[in-house]
Amino acid sequence: MNIKYGMQDTHIALAHGNGGRFMRELIEEVFARHLCNPLLNVQTDAACVPWTAGELLLSTDGFTVQPLEFPGGNIGSLAVHGTVNDLAVAGAVPRYLTLNAFIEEGLEIKQLERIVQSLAEAAQAVGVVVVAGDTKVVRRGEGGGLYLATTGVGVKCAQATLGLAQIQVGDKLLVSGSVGDHGIAVMLAREQFGLRGDLASDSASVLPLAQAIWHLPGVRFMRDPTRGGLATVAHEIAQATGWGIRLNQPAIPIRDPVLSVCEILGYDPLFLACEGRIVAVVAAAQAKAALVAWQALPQGQAAAIVGEVLNTHEQVSLVTALGGERLLEELEEDPLPRIC
Repeated sequence: MNIKYGMQDTHIALAHGNGGRFMRELIEEVFARHLCNPLLNVQTDAACVPWTAGELLLSTDGFTVQPLEFPGGNIGSLAVHGTVNDLAVAGAVPRYLTLNAFIEEGLEIKQLERIVQSLAEAAQAVGVVVVAGDTKVVRRGEGGGLYLATTGVGVKCAQATLGLAQIQVGDKLLVSGSVGDHGIAVMLAREQFGLRGDLASDSASVLPLAQAIWHLPGVRFMRDPTRGGLATVAHEIAQATGWGIRLNQPAIPIRDPVLSVCEILGYDPLFLACEGRIVAVVAAAQAKAALVAWQALPQGQAAAIVGEVLNTHEQVSLVTALGGERLLEELEEDPLPRIC
């Protein structure tokens, strides 16, 4: 029996990953077509990229979100945003990406097209280009449809001098928008527990937010609160500095749909992932200026000052709406696995 695989088919086959003609057709007709740019050469194993004088920052990440498509994004746009955000909060302007795709046999090619197109559009919007990549196909049942792995390269901004070592007692914690949106949006897209909703993920580039406050001398540190959310970033700061962190619950922006789902299922929104937010530590004297800069942007209108650094020992506490205070224990189990 003569079986032919090619781009005329509707689903991925193992032959699309064998290094031959069908793999070449897949790369050229899906990936290269959407990610078309002068630096992407699918016939070489290394990319040549221009570099001006300065520091380069590199970041690498993997993405296994389920489902592959969700309100507000998909695994393709998420891969771009997740990678460029790691660079942005480190003080770099993202320039280049590499992309590795691990495709499961049986994935519908139309779905792959949608995802790659979304990835390309997200990259174009941010101003980065995919300059190299690799494709593998695994047998049916050995993957989650599609996994992506990316590496990002950015040029560090000289004005951005960020680091955990710069944090001081009295500094303020800011968050650029509502927390928990991405985690709950993905969970609702899975239609688990009989719950449905139209909440969209906050997946987006945080580069404009980062650039808006890089120039402020009091900006000490930035992090994007992905897995583990705002509370986990607070614990990271406490452990690295030896200081305590006090969060102010009434000040933390949380959308009503997120609160409702969390109340029903017993989740804590402070531990849920965000994919388009920044947590920043800013000197008290510049905190208001940073807040105003964020709130002037469409993406930062819900930004708020949500906590402070205390002269206490490595603990994270939460002042509740009733005026009490309780400790926030460090996250031990992932409440929502495979959300990024």
